[in-house]
Amino acid sequence: MNGELLFQLLLNGVIVGTLYGVVAMCFVLIYKSTQVVNFAQGEFLLIGAWVCFSLLTDFQLPFVLGFLFTLVFMMAFGVLLQVVVLRPMIGEPIISVIMVTIGLSIFLRALVNWVFGQSARSFPKIFEAQSVDIAGLNVEPAYLMSFAISIIIMIGFYYFFRYSRHGLAMRATAFDQQAAQSLGISVKRVFAMAWAISAMVSALAGVVMGMVNGVSSALSFVGIKVFPAVILGGLDSIVGAIVGGLIIGVLENGAEFVDGQYLHWGNMLTIAPFWVLIAILVIKPYGLFGTKKIERV
Repeated sequence: MNGELLFQLLLNGVIVGTLYGVVAMCFVLIYKSTQVVNFAQGEFLLIGAWVCFSLLTDFQLPFVLGFLFTLVFMMAFGVLLQVVVLRPMIGEPIISVIMVTIGLSIFLRALVNWVFGQSARSFPKIFEAQSVDIAGLNVEPAYLMSFAISIIIMIGFYYFFRYSRHGLAMRATAFDQQAAQSLGISVKRVFAMAWAISAMVSALAGVVMGMVNGVSSALSFVGIKVFPAVILGGLDSIVGAIVGGLIIGVLENGAEFVDGQYLHWGNMLTIAPFWVLIAILVIKPYGLFGTKKIERV
């Protein structure tokens, strides 16, 4: 057994898993506040990556400035989508809203391909070093940056929901929209805020993944890859999203090691998370940390 390769893949799995956890939190954020599963989440990553790439290459902005402009743009984009597309669907059956997000996903992907093309593009060089040595293992600087930012975002989410006024408003809205509205909370504003934060944070993940793997339409499939992490942790649990992301990230890389060393099937990296998705739906449908709903029949 190649122990060095195994540790390298597991380290990469932890770093990528934190990024998955951040994207999973975006799923949970929208679901907790609006009870909607956003299947266009992957397109937020794709749009954020392309916008940042365009600012850096076409407008020659420094990375930090282009990155900040991208986050601001995606916040505004998230609010616009919620107001124009999702707000008219308030009160409609959940399945109708879910179908709208699926249609939105297809539309946004086609729009991005039309505007930016379908060819993969490499990000401009951001860091001088190609890799950083950590205990004898090589890690790309973009992954280290993503790991640090992901930890900061996770801590920020915790304090936002627990102590901030807007976070408490979101929690109240998720618990009971009518009761929250009777207490003076603007449910429409909470919905818009959830989509804005979700779009911004997803764009951050898209930029990091674009820096490592290049920018292409393949980034949109990250949303589907992260979905097993959301189900594993629990669809309404922020902590579950973090844990689920880490588990899926490590599982992916562990499956790649087993496949490359022993099985040689060639697709374990892709399908392993969905095996977990099926298993968790069968054994524990509400996930590791999800709230179990008890209904009288």
